[in-house]
Amino acid sequence: MWEGGCQLLIVNCYSFHSQLIVEFSIINYYLQLAITYLQILIFVKNDNMNTESFREYCLSRAGVSEGFPFDETTLVFKLMDKMFAITDTENDFKIALKCDPERAIELREAYPAIQPGWHLNKQHWNTISVDGSLSDAFLIELIDHSYDLIRSKLTKKLKTELEALEKGE
Repeated sequence: MWEGGCQLLIVNCYSFHSQLIVEFSIINYYLQLAITYLQILIFVKNDNMNTESFREYCLSRAGVSEGFPFDETTLVFKLMDKMFAITDTENDFKIALKCDPERAIELREAYPAIQPGWHLNKQHWNTISVDGSLSDAFLIELIDHSYDLIRSKLTKKLKTELEALEKGE
């Protein structure tokens, strides 16, 4: 009887420990999500996107790296080694973002600052002139859309790695 009671106690402790780990993982996920939204709110409040604030926002997303793979002025942002945003660090502030093909057409028709991607696949990329005609909140939405498109195409292995980065593991 004593042996059975100890085994039951161990099983209950293990079950409780597993439940705590799951709950802490969920809490950590929501905290990371809240931090991201706070970063967006702080960024949007400034309402003056420039190359540096664009860079900071892109790098605030999990799994993002930056580099100059084409030349010394073309800054490229990648999610798990897949391009999702491009800008030039010297000329007029423009950004190229990946976009769903149907949405790309709608955006180009609705906003003169959004044009087909320059030197990119025009079906999947838009070049956006950051000239003040589009709000920073809208620009962030477009950046997030590009990021999410790339994220949705990642392999299962890369998605798992990205989720671990988001959870801070």
